[in-house]
Amino acid sequence: MRILTIIPTYNELESLPKTLGRLRSAVPASDVLVADDNSPDGTGQLADQIAAEDPQVHVMHRKGKEGLGAAYIAGFEWALERDYDVIVEMDADGSHRPEQLPLLLDAVDQGADLVIGSRWVQGGSVVNWPFYRQLISRTGSTYARIMLGLKVKDMTAGYRAFRRTTLEKLDLNAVESVGYGFQVDLAWRVAKMGLNVVEVPVTFVERELGSSKMSGNIVVEAMLNVTKWGLTDRWRQLTGRGQR
Repeated sequence: MRILTIIPTYNELESLPKTLGRLRSAVPASDVLVADDNSPDGTGQLADQIAAEDPQVHVMHRKGKEGLGAAYIAGFEWALERDYDVIVEMDADGSHRPEQLPLLLDAVDQGADLVIGSRWVQGGSVVNWPFYRQLISRTGSTYARIMLGLKVKDMTAGYRAFRRTTLEKLDLNAVESVGYGFQVDLAWRVAKMGLNVVEVPVTFVERELGSSKMSGNIVVEAMLNVTKWGLTDRWRQLTGRGQR
């Protein structure tokens, strides 16, 4: 399988070299695409330097900070144009342990269409996360699962591996989420197509360097979107007006 790991970045100058080093050691077969949103701290330039020395590392320079979802969609399109078989989402800050990527890839190899590295299934865990962050994540996932009628326990998880054919079946232009809700949006779209979504337990480690991009506004926006999607879907089912 040809594997591409997409790593979106915005001001990850300190974290990126460590994450790339660990990833290249853990899964040497994986190519890497750093999708940088014009980081003012020079992350994009550092990525260029690394790419100049490692032909498996590529850099996409984006115009500005347009949101996580927009960066991933641009990365997906880049990957599909170049015929990668498996496309991975991974954070730059080290919270997604590269050493656990083989677990996700094994699940794809066994037939999964989308693999989610889950904190909230048996065997999953979080490290150095305060209680309120865990509460927000668990509550958000539970609410999304109920509203959208899914069985996925970690709806907001960002450590994922997509089979190429899964992304080809999605209308990426129709994905309206750019922030926190992007992960929920894609999981729901994949599940609604009847594809095989598998969760594997991973350990999520809070970043040691840099600052989190999460904000209250992003969480509120995601919850509002989930409510709208869930209610709209129920209305369409009741009225027979088709699917979202």
